[in-house]
Amino acid sequence: MEKNQKINCTVESCIYQDGKTNRCTLQTINVMPTENCNTSEPDESMCGSYECNE
Repeated sequence: MEKNQKINCTVESCIYQDGKTNRCTLQTINVMPTENCNTSEPDESMCGSYECNE
């Protein structure tokens, strides 16, 4: 695993999204499964660290 990984983020409604760099400002994120989903597709997971900036 790369020592200084970057997490790209374009979810503008999340408080941790840096609009200038399109990066997540958290040191780590939690990736959680989408409820009742077993598709084996990328949309089966989501960011569990999301917080709305409103």
